[in-house]
Amino acid sequence: MRFTITGRNIDITEGLRQAVEDKLGKLEKYFTNDTDVYVTLSVEKERQKIEVTIPVKGNIIRSEQVCSDMYVSIDLVEEVIERQLKKYKNKIVDSKQSGGYFTPEYESEEADDEEIKIIRTKKFAIKPMDPEEACIQMELLGHSFFVFNNADTGEVNVVYKRKGNTYGLIEPEF
Repeated sequence: MRFTITGRNIDITEGLRQAVEDKLGKLEKYFTNDTDVYVTLSVEKERQKIEVTIPVKGNIIRSEQVCSDMYVSIDLVEEVIERQLKKYKNKIVDSKQSGGYFTPEYESEEADDEEIKIIRTKKFAIKPMDPEEACIQMELLGHSFFVFNNADTGEVNVVYKRKGNTYGLIEPEF
C-alpha cells in the first residue's frame, strides 16, 4: 500500500506517520501493494481528525474519525474501514469489479452475508429546479438529501446536507 499523508494545522511527525502506517498497514492483507491510501490529519481546537480515502476500482472506501487524541482517532478509523470491508465484501468484490486492488486471498474468502432489507419504497414526481431551490425543498422536508431534476442540465441530481450546515451536489458522470 502506498500512503499519502497530509496535515492541516498539524505537523506530521515521524511518530504520527509511523502510527498511521502501522495501524492502516494491518489492512494490507485486503489490498494489493499498488493500492493508494490517502490520509489527512487535521486539528481544529480540541478536535483531532483523521480522514482516510482508499480509491478502488469503481468505489471509494472512506472513513473519518474525530477524537480528542489523534492516536485514538487513528485506531478508530482502522477499525471502521476493516468493518466496512467485511460488511460490504460481496458488493465491493462482485464479478464486475473483482481484481486489481484486492488480494486473491481476500477475494476468495467467504463473506459474512448481512442481508440488506429495503423496508419502504417511495415514488414521487421529480420536478425541474435549480440546486438552490432543491436545498430549500430538502430543508422544508427535514431530510438530509433531496433528489431532483436539474433545470440547467436536465439530469437527475442529488443535493445533500454536509457537516457545518453546508450542502453538497451530486451530478452524474458518464
